[in-house]
Amino acid sequence: MAGDGVGPEVIREGGKVIRAALDRVEMNVQFTELEMGYHLYQRTGVTLSKEAMDAVVKSDAIYFGAIGVPGVQAPLDRSPLGQLRKGLDLYANVRPTKLYKGVESPLKQVTEKGIDYVIFRENSEGLYNYGKGEFIVRDEVAISPLIVSRKGTERIVRAAFQSAIRRRGAPADRVKRVACVDKANSVEAYAFFRKVFDEVAKDYPDIKVEHIFTDAMTVYMIQKPGSLDVLVTENMFGDILSDLGSATVGGLGLAPSMEIGDRHGLFQPIHGSAPDIAGRNIVNPIAAILSGAMMFEWLGDRNNDAAASAVARRIEKAVETVLADRRVRTQDLGGQSSTTQVGDAVAEEIAKGTGER
Repeated sequence: MAGDGVGPEVIREGGKVIRAALDRVEMNVQFTELEMGYHLYQRTGVTLSKEAMDAVVKSDAIYFGAIGVPGVQAPLDRSPLGQLRKGLDLYANVRPTKLYKGVESPLKQVTEKGIDYVIFRENSEGLYNYGKGEFIVRDEVAISPLIVSRKGTERIVRAAFQSAIRRRGAPADRVKRVACVDKANSVEAYAFFRKVFDEVAKDYPDIKVEHIFTDAMTVYMIQKPGSLDVLVTENMFGDILSDLGSATVGGLGLAPSMEIGDRHGLFQPIHGSAPDIAGRNIVNPIAAILSGAMMFEWLGDRNNDAAASAVARRIEKAVETVLADRRVRTQDLGGQSSTTQVGDAVAEEIAKGTGER
């Protein structure tokens, strides 16, 4: 589902890299291209057709580009991403923040141990309800409810702790920790989020627990990012903090994500449609390529499929090699390479066997 703006460009390169990795394993994968987004809305009045939604429900995973067209606005409850999140119950939005060798961070104090943490953003409630329950009174007052439920909080917190078990811990000290990021000191709903977090945390005595207010976290992400491992937070806070985190590791062009539920998964770069550079073949495709790697890692874990896991490993290792080499990079990273050239370079590394040893 390539979507709008730069979406088709980055999904094109991501698909190229995925196919290069699939050529190295015994795995049968079928791709179905589905139209969605605001260009579709301009023509038809819908951002996501029923037929497309039916096809998505039957799929194993969704590879998603970007949405948004300047001057085109559909009702909030018709957002294609909102429909997919609600319809497929994609409650965990997982956004890794990782500094790769060869990429310079604007943070002067980053040591050789670097930055490597992941944000678990609750994805089904919070302040993002896509028009549901929101209203405006006499053009004078706008009301948007903040929804924090026990079910929604328990499952995102548990997902965060399960991730911490699998990870190596924070780069600075290799301590496995999960931080609850909230504003429990100011908002009752966030105090409830913390209460449920603490209840779930008791099931994971080997994981260090931290409580950090959201405003304080913005400071920690700048001053001591190496001490961070897994963060779990409400929907809007997770959206904002992950953008800040991406700026510390090279920008949105290097920021992948996955949105998963108990049955379905959607994988996309966290950058938007970037209409100002769409069609110019200069957008950085690495975030989309890494999102493709996350897709196959998830498929491998979910299905106990070694071939899918191998695809993920080959893609990430090839990205690491290309970034460390520094010769092929787009303008956002200080280079002059095109979107196509970056995709070609990663695919060529995979063809050489990178990631197979």
